[in-house]
Amino acid sequence: MDKTPQTLPRDSWTFSPEINAEIRRAAATGIYDIRGGGAKRRMPHFDDLLFLGASMSRYPLEGYREKCGTGVVLGTRFAKKPIELKIPVTIAGMSFGALSGRAKEALGRGATMAGTSTTTGDGGMTDEERGHSEKLVYQYLPSRYGMNPDDLRRADAIEIVVGQGAKPGGGGMLLGQKITERVAGMRNLPVGIDQRSACRHPDWTGPDDLEIKILEIREITNWEKPIYIKIGGARPYYDTALAVKAGADVVVLDGMQGGTAATQDVFIEHVGQPTLACIRPAVQALQDLGMHRKVQLIVSGGIRTGADVAKALALGADAVSIGTAALVALGENDPKWAAEYTKLGTTADAYDDWHEGKDPAGITTQDPALMTRLDPVEAARRLRNYLAVLTLEAQTIARACGKSHVHNLEPEDLCALTIEAAAMAGVPLAGTSWIPGQTGF
Repeated sequence: MDKTPQTLPRDSWTFSPEINAEIRRAAATGIYDIRGGGAKRRMPHFDDLLFLGASMSRYPLEGYREKCGTGVVLGTRFAKKPIELKIPVTIAGMSFGALSGRAKEALGRGATMAGTSTTTGDGGMTDEERGHSEKLVYQYLPSRYGMNPDDLRRADAIEIVVGQGAKPGGGGMLLGQKITERVAGMRNLPVGIDQRSACRHPDWTGPDDLEIKILEIREITNWEKPIYIKIGGARPYYDTALAVKAGADVVVLDGMQGGTAATQDVFIEHVGQPTLACIRPAVQALQDLGMHRKVQLIVSGGIRTGADVAKALALGADAVSIGTAALVALGENDPKWAAEYTKLGTTADAYDDWHEGKDPAGITTQDPALMTRLDPVEAARRLRNYLAVLTLEAQTIARACGKSHVHNLEPEDLCALTIEAAAMAGVPLAGTSWIPGQTGF
């Protein structure tokens, strides 16, 4: 008998089982893969930063007797009626069509109970959302689907979407199975036909034209509403500077961990920059223009915990925005639907085929039977609880650093665990004073 030792089978890192499966799928169908969610690859993130809590050289605040503020005012530059929020966490734009009407209602209810704002999305404003949102931001997108000047006036702020973190340079997608009569009516589209949004606005080609568009919207809304500009995390320094030049009150910066209802997987995983890499260049642009804290910065893309919130604020943001995390709080990818996720060929926590409209949780669907599974009142309560926890966690960290307001957190309160995170965030590598590419030993 041959007793020669055998070499164990070894998967290739380059041609992993996941890559091989995608090659086979592409070869069989000739169609690129479409999915929802954000980038799934491991990349530098807020977990690579740590706070330097108070000890001797800094004094912490006492949690029960010393206050730590969390409020934020957005739109103080030009708007007659800036938005005042109780917490520095907002709900990102997610469209009716991508989400069910009940999900939009739940987002509005939960945000209102928490004292913050929610945002519409491609396809216009629904009565459910406006009726249950104390503060509602109206997205003005390249597609103009559902755009209504009267709804601009009904909103509390306007967000002009130039780019999105999951697909900077690309447009949104809503496949035909989710284009119901109501969705089609709001978007002026045929029922059941795939919709692909434009990747750029049809009536302007650059920042000079954007300045004119902002002035038009200000005139329509009597200069009352704050004007946000949303940019994808690609060239944050220049894009932020140009947004300020065009007259923005608020810049919304969305990194590549930001989610989407549907787009090409290759886009989600290979276009854009990590959220962590985008914040400091954007803040630097505001500082160079003398506009930091005068033009507010909202950061989104992969925010999950109060620690993430606190770190974004410490790096210079005024607030953060959550999308995917808000859906999980509502009940998306809930293990109680595990059997049904299995039937769809996936698992709870991995389900991302939101474009198919078969969501067992009733959130990313227009199927009447599935939609009834989501109780908007109960889902709103979960979202409110989650937002409360994010805020309390951020407060806890701020107090530990001796800060009486979460906005008093600063880069000096941070260190990095990796050279990459240190370079991206512009903070020292832990145990050193070295900021890669800058100073120290």
